[in-house]
Amino acid sequence: MTSGLWELVLKGIWVTVQLLVLSALLAAAVSFVVGIARTHRLWIVRFLAGFYTEVFRGTSALIMIFWVFFVLPPAFGWQLVPMWAGTLALGLTYGAYGSEIVRGALNSVDPAQREGGIALSFSPWQRLRLILLPQAVPEMIPPFSNLLIELLKGTALVSVMGMGDLAFSGNLVRLALQESAEIYTYILLIYFVIAFLLTRVMRGLEKKLKAGLGRVPEGGGKRLPAPRPETTAVGAEAAGGR
Repeated sequence: MTSGLWELVLKGIWVTVQLLVLSALLAAAVSFVVGIARTHRLWIVRFLAGFYTEVFRGTSALIMIFWVFFVLPPAFGWQLVPMWAGTLALGLTYGAYGSEIVRGALNSVDPAQREGGIALSFSPWQRLRLILLPQAVPEMIPPFSNLLIELLKGTALVSVMGMGDLAFSGNLVRLALQESAEIYTYILLIYFVIAFLLTRVMRGLEKKLKAGLGRVPEGGGKRLPAPRPETTAVGAEAAGGR
């Protein structure tokens, strides 16, 4: 390929990375807000969060992109640029899947940990922030890693809006060179490299978080029990102040 065509591919990679970061941030925010709402004590909050999850899990990400980009603008009188339309559609869609990861991880925390927070007179918010989330977040990392890879592959859907991501740029290069096998092989390898790097980063984050709780990731040795609330710095401070 010529330098101009390689430059086009590099721009496509940059657009894909930008879209991945923005939509991942939105998906993470949605995952935690909706996932925590799924465990709320009020049934109406649980119902609304569950309704959102079922709607976005039950619809196609591609059709959601079409809907955000082509349907919303006439209805509200404004037009989203492709980057923000893709970010919104992908973030909301994959956030619905992520909310189930958050809900499952929170529910997997040993009930004794919740009881310990109650014994320390922690409010529901304090129990969530100081006891449940620190123990649940490390368990979320492996499934979040898989979801992040799926999101990376889902970014290729934005090419239907004419957005110059990696998939769109690769197709332009293919049309210019009239060579499918070579170009699509390059594109596959680029997606693989990005996915591999993401996996390694998430694996390192998982090890760091679990090490902070005195745990060892699967395959890394004996797993130590989770610390009791009263043995943590926050728990000891709360116990000492009573």
